[in-house]
Amino acid sequence: LPFSAAANLRPGAEQKVVFITARVHPGETPSSFVCQGIIDFLVSHHPIAKVLRDHLVFKIAPMLNPDGVYLGNYRCSLMGFDLNRHWANPSPWAHPTLHGVKELIIDMYNNPKINLEFYIDIHAHSTMMNGFMYGNIFEDEERFQRQAVFPKLLCQNAEDFSYSSTSFNRDAVKAGTGRRFLGGLLNDTSSCYTLEVSFYSYLLGGAAAAVPYTEEACILL
Repeated sequence: LPFSAAANLRPGAEQKVVFITARVHPGETPSSFVCQGIIDFLVSHHPIAKVLRDHLVFKIAPMLNPDGVYLGNYRCSLMGFDLNRHWANPSPWAHPTLHGVKELIIDMYNNPKINLEFYIDIHAHSTMMNGFMYGNIFEDEERFQRQAVFPKLLCQNAEDFSYSSTSFNRDAVKAGTGRRFLGGLLNDTSSCYTLEVSFYSYLLGGAAAAVPYTEEACILL
């Protein structure tokens, strides 16, 4: 990008950051396709993409589990860990990708010139249809209601996204996930989500027949 068009990247500029991660579970290949679609759009000549680049900084880690992907694992890393349960205390030796990403996020959080607006972790779901999200529950009712806005907007603008399948929880078993851990770490100006896309298909409103997802459809999501 021309330097003149990227004022938000100049040294000392205040930055609003969207941090996106994907493929923490190696077998969830649709998450890579969705992430590829996001990257393709953001670097395109689309006028909305230009507005986004001019006003936001996108940090994207497209594959958090490269060793697991290389080995053909379904859920775990080379060391046999489900990385999406170790965000609270990742080891630089056993969970190096999580450790590096977490350190970067904490550094940004502690930088007064940076506001981490969104954290979105992209996954794929083996039993549910459509795209949908998991969000966090907060005691502050205003914060809880505010984080529901983004999935509602997605539902209005993406034909395969389902707000009815979107849920907000704080199950103990999910405490070590990126969405849960960062939701508790970051302040109330940040929104943290897990974005899920079905392995299988999606249902359009009022339609009885499911529409199968393809690689292209996931990229266009």
